[in-house]
Amino acid sequence: MTPQHQLDAISTALQQLRSDTLGAAAFSQLAAQQHILAAALPGRFNDVLSQLLNGLESSALFSEESCSFSQKDLLDSLQLWVDKAGLQLQKN
Repeated sequence: MTPQHQLDAISTALQQLRSDTLGAAAFSQLAAQQHILAAALPGRFNDVLSQLLNGLESSALFSEESCSFSQKDLLDSLQLWVDKAGLQLQKN
């Protein structure tokens, strides 16, 4: 499997997360297991993804009103991460 295939898997899972056909924990697990992609990206990408996944998992524990994390903002940030990771892979 290539880094691009793994990024595509994360992108597809993010779409499923947005449509509520995939839970936050399952998305986080899938994203964290993409080791080929992680190795192909600079370390800062992995740091940011880890922070976003931690926030996503935390937000899933609370209702939107009682949580300091906005799930929509986290999903938007994850999409931005996917987009930037795709650009980084094209540079390599």
